[in-house]
Amino acid sequence: MPRQSIAIDAMGGDIGVDVTVPAALFSLKKHANLTIILVGDDTQIKSKLNKLGESSNKRIIIHPTTEVVKMDESPQSALKNKKNSSMRVAINLVKNGDAQACVSAGNTGALMATARFVLKMLPGIDRPAIASNLPNQKGKSTCLLDLGANSDCSAQHLLQFAIMGAMLVTALSRKKNPTVGLLNIGSEEIKGNETVKEASILLKNSHLNFYGNVEGDDIFKGTTDVIVADGFVGNIALKTTEGLAHMLGRFLSEEYKRNILTKLMAIVSLPVLRAFKRRVDPRRYNGASFLGLNGIVVKSHGGTDIYGFTHAIETAIHEMENKVIDKIKKQLKVEHIA
Repeated sequence: MPRQSIAIDAMGGDIGVDVTVPAALFSLKKHANLTIILVGDDTQIKSKLNKLGESSNKRIIIHPTTEVVKMDESPQSALKNKKNSSMRVAINLVKNGDAQACVSAGNTGALMATARFVLKMLPGIDRPAIASNLPNQKGKSTCLLDLGANSDCSAQHLLQFAIMGAMLVTALSRKKNPTVGLLNIGSEEIKGNETVKEASILLKNSHLNFYGNVEGDDIFKGTTDVIVADGFVGNIALKTTEGLAHMLGRFLSEEYKRNILTKLMAIVSLPVLRAFKRRVDPRRYNGASFLGLNGIVVKSHGGTDIYGFTHAIETAIHEMENKVIDKIKKQLKVEHIA
């Protein structure tokens, strides 16, 4: 297998090198043909590598930069004023062919704007979309997109999102013909606004395995492999899910701590609780794909830990190995869009 190279924005996210560097080393141990380019403040990166006893690791390349995009910085400011940021340089490495993918936990808006500016769009794709996997009750995952890149979408945009989501699932899950659902307020064809109705017609006439309209609860039922929505609806669905998960976790903790009896029950049920936590652990699904770009960019949650960031790196590796961009290009030609 040819050697792979990933550029990591080592300074991105809420924690920076304390997460990105150990996660990079963990990935190197798992993938023998992988080289990682750590982009950022070389003093901080070298110091962390020294502490971990990995200062002489030949599969780590440090690409020094002098700037960092702040988590609350505007995309316009990042594009205009931070041309030597760890984020920008990591994406440049993908454009120049020095890396096959970029992973960052940095500012989402700035990352998307910079990636779109530097890498450009694939022929036939008007707008990029953010896609991520959510666990479902079938023990697998549902790919949901767009998660916030595009608030206003046309029916044609939703068709493009469906193509990209289906090809992502095909690449990562090796499903040849994944099912696609269109997120709506009801399963009936008469439901939804005009854009959704028009998108439904386009999807029916496409070569995709279109299931039809699906509702919010279908995300976790696993009704379809892919669920498509505009970024406004998709982002609300995602944030609602995250809020519900946190609330349930807090409620469960409070109930177990209520009195001595419930605390004893907690000890007895600890193996079940641990198994449940592993099953729904959001870190296992960390790593949102920026689809539609002429290069692989994966966004990690800004506050994730080493385990979570490692999963974001794994997402990038799977996209590289399974040639997700080539699959999207091929399907666009089938649909006569490219």
